[in-house]
Order: sequence, then structure tokens, then C-alpha cells
Amino acid sequence: MNNNTCQSLEPEYFESLYTKDPDPWRFATSEYERGKYAATLAAISGRKIRSAFEVGCSIGILTRQLAGYCESLLAIDVAPQALAQARINCTGLGNIEFARMQIPKRWPRKTFDLLVLSEVLYYFCVDDIRKIALKSISSLTSGGAILLVHWTGETDYPCPGDQAVECFLGVSEGALTSLLFRREAKYRLDLLVK
Repeated sequence: MNNNTCQSLEPEYFESLYTKDPDPWRFATSEYERGKYAATLAAISGRKIRSAFEVGCSIGILTRQLAGYCESLLAIDVAPQALAQARINCTGLGNIEFARMQIPKRWPRKTFDLLVLSEVLYYFCVDDIRKIALKSISSLTSGGAILLVHWTGETDYPCPGDQAVECFLGVSEGALTSLLFRREAKYRLDLLVK
């Protein structure tokens, strides 16, 4: 892959997917997703999380589960159709704020105890992953954690899962410490602490 010509996927890509199918990745029904969500939540269990930031919340299946671990959760996506579904799927939970936001172009002006980037980094080109890593580090509280969870199989996305995570890790070297690394058959999970 020539990273010089690589471009991050734009919001229109995701809007088109959700227009065709309200759950294009089967987040609500997939056995793979259920297992991955369980591992995700196990990785953060026991942490005191006042404020969390979830990038790419999609239809809110993981968001609803994350909300039980945090005092407040900012969940963002670029697709308005996904956010509408997420709001429905998270009905009754008052600690979640949803926003339409395209990172790294826009970034919240808050600090967080937890940032969750699950199945999103590979949608970005290397330059944008570097910017995301730097912004993530700067918005993380001391002792806060960043959780990266990514598919490691083949895709037609701008950056393969392993390469996307390794790029993020390269930028964060010295600023973050690896607390947990877990590799499963189809995904990897990295928990980093500031």
C-alpha cells in the first residue's frame, strides 16, 4: 500500500452503508461482536471511569454496555443514521451524550479517563492515525486508558488493522504504557495507560 496516496474514508462512505442497511456489520446479532464486546468490557473492568469517549459508536450496541462503566460517556459517529439508531438503543441512559463528529478534523475539548477506539483506526490513512494518537494522548487524564480493538483480517480499508494499531502505538511510545495486549483469531485488543 502506498501511504502517500492513501486517504481516510469520508462520512459519505458510512452514510451510504447505513442507508442500505441499518446494521451493516451485524453489531446487534453477531457472535463475533458479542465475544469481542465481552473482552472489551473485561479489559476496563475495575477502572474508575468518570468520563469516557467512544469513537465510532455506530448503532450504540457497545455504547449501551460501556455506559454502565462510566459516569459520563461521549459517543460519536459520522453517520446521522447510525446516531439515530444509537439514541434508540440507549434509551433511558442519561449518562451518554451523542454527537456527530469527524475526527481528527474535530475533537472534543474535554479530558477523558477512557478513550475507546474499537474497529475504527483502519478507516484512516497513516497521517490521520498519527493525528488521532496525538489528540488522544493530549485529551487523556493522568492514569487514564486508551482501548484499541481492531479486526486483523483482510479489508479494503485504507490501513490494515495491525498496521493501524502499530502506527498508533509508534506515536504513543513514551507517552503511554501497554497494560494489556490480547490477540484473538480475528482481532487484537490493546489497553494503553498514561
